[in-house]
Amino acid sequence: MVIVDKLTPPVHANGLQRIRENWKMPSDSITALSPWPKDFSQGITPVQCHSHNDYWRNVPLFDALTAGCVGVEADVWLDKTSNDLLVGHRTSSLSADRTLQSLYIKPLTTILTRINQGANFPVPRSGVFETLPNASLTLLIDVKTDGHTSWPVVMDQLGPLRAGGWLSYWNRTGNGLAWRPIILVGTGNTPFELVNADAEYRDVFFDAPLDQLVDNASFTANNSYYTSTSLRKAAGIIWPWGPSRRQKETMKRMIDTAAARGLVSRFWGIPGWPVGLRMKLWRFLEESRIGTLNVDKLFEATQWIRDWCTVAR
Repeated sequence: MVIVDKLTPPVHANGLQRIRENWKMPSDSITALSPWPKDFSQGITPVQCHSHNDYWRNVPLFDALTAGCVGVEADVWLDKTSNDLLVGHRTSSLSADRTLQSLYIKPLTTILTRINQGANFPVPRSGVFETLPNASLTLLIDVKTDGHTSWPVVMDQLGPLRAGGWLSYWNRTGNGLAWRPIILVGTGNTPFELVNADAEYRDVFFDAPLDQLVDNASFTANNSYYTSTSLRKAAGIIWPWGPSRRQKETMKRMIDTAAARGLVSRFWGIPGWPVGLRMKLWRFLEESRIGTLNVDKLFEATQWIRDWCTVAR
């Protein structure tokens, strides 16, 4: 009964939970924030996990925030007719109302503006999680259409976040990452050369290939933030009884290499079944100090990350 209680996802009485319960359509991601729920993220402790394919959630963005995930992911497709970025896993699932703006950019801009409203400081200091104001939220944009035509549109659509001063940036003269509430990362068809073009000031970063990190010194903390790869590509087929010693050594070596570069490591494609295998992999990755745990089962994963040490003593 103790274990069951520990692994039961908590339900917080706050603004996020009410938004999740009442959300019906993409426009609700913006309208639900007015009037502003002053208990927006009350009681939520963020944990280092990434909401994989976040737009598949019943309530994109808000499900991940309610669970405490510090990373969300949006697949974007450039619609040539509207010159807008549509969000979806494949072209057959795209619709004009599910856009990068409606599901992510505008809600995040509104949330951060309202949380920091009236604060007496020149630079925004509070992120989306009020219990841990200095926790960043990573927005991973997976470009599915041609990168060289899509990426300039992505950069243009970041205007509201950039204008509000919400994007973390790398300032060469400052010698490091200047913290802001959002860290923007490009992956998929995002062109590395375009992300890396501005050597003086950069407020978007690259998702470096984790399996190539050892042999490629181009990916550093001043141009990349995440470093990711498919678990199967990195370690091969993992059988239901768990990863072999060699597979563990391979994954651990990649995680350590990423940490040495100052990058956040991530494996996607972690098997969801059998559940025992998923739990073995989660535990191994956490013990190996993975940068962020890529998850599909949001509430189960975040509660497990918080409590597995307690349950297992």
